[in-house]
Amino acid sequence: MTDFPIIDMHCHTAGIGAGGSGCFVSPGLQRSWKYRIYLRAFGITQAELLREGDGLIPRRLSRTLAGSRRVAAAVVLAMDGVVDERGELERGQTEIYIPNEFIAAAVRCHPNLLFGASVNPCRGDALERLERVHAEGAVLVKWLPSIQHIDPADRRLVPFYRRLRELELPLLTHTGEESSFTRSRDELGDPERLRLPLQEGVTVIAAHAASNGRNGGEPNHRRFLRLCAEFPNLHADISALTQVNRLGQLSRLLKYEELHGRLLYGTDMPLITTGITSPWFHAYRLPPPTLARILAEKNPWDRDVLLKEALGVPAEVFGNTAKLLRPLLR
Repeated sequence: MTDFPIIDMHCHTAGIGAGGSGCFVSPGLQRSWKYRIYLRAFGITQAELLREGDGLIPRRLSRTLAGSRRVAAAVVLAMDGVVDERGELERGQTEIYIPNEFIAAAVRCHPNLLFGASVNPCRGDALERLERVHAEGAVLVKWLPSIQHIDPADRRLVPFYRRLRELELPLLTHTGEESSFTRSRDELGDPERLRLPLQEGVTVIAAHAASNGRNGGEPNHRRFLRLCAEFPNLHADISALTQVNRLGQLSRLLKYEELHGRLLYGTDMPLITTGITSPWFHAYRLPPPTLARILAEKNPWDRDVLLKEALGVPAEVFGNTAKLLRPLLR
């Protein structure tokens, strides 16, 4: 057991603009088969969203999380969009948009949800937005560079990085390939592009530990490990590492015991409620009684914890998120 509560640091929500949320999903993504899977994963229908508003998803997340015996809270992530040359939101290039205001309001209603902000640093007022989300209680800033068209290695972002460091806000940024959307600039998920914020002293969290894809002629996870050896301020979350398309990647990462203090618990909710994370995919590694116990667990967060414990994730890792975020928890 860990001395710190278990916090899921990688939990998604979504919205279609219902109830004046300001959220939107692009027409292209709504036409994709992926959109229907995401609705099903959240356990809602579009008709329900239209009737009850986008706040329905955070409410259900909070209610399900309240039923967990193991996980105390979850960081729910906003998602900024693509920005044009004028530093303004480019709606036509943005596949999903979840404004900070929507998430900040949701977490005020649900004490077991924490505010994960998202600010595209290319916005004309990026620094002002950063100050605002910090004042509203954000515990981190989330990027998905390959979708938001952010180059973390762009030196024009140095003032943004320096303010992140001063505010002690961690930067959670996707690393590796991205397959949840209809298009992706995967070169922007190259962990090597994180060298600049790391040099500026930002606490950087590589989402999914760069566990898939290649850049520069080598696997992204090797590029991530090399950076870890250079920068003690580089962390990683273990979300998505039990998915069927990432089999073996969690055990590979756990072999580096020197990194256990920098690995953070996350789920990539709602993907843990879909078939791609079924414990059956790990049956070859689990004793039948253990597999049966995991399969019998109905709460998705508790089932995820049980599976990751069975796959060798040490107790320390489950408490690391709370330890890292402790200065920002209010």
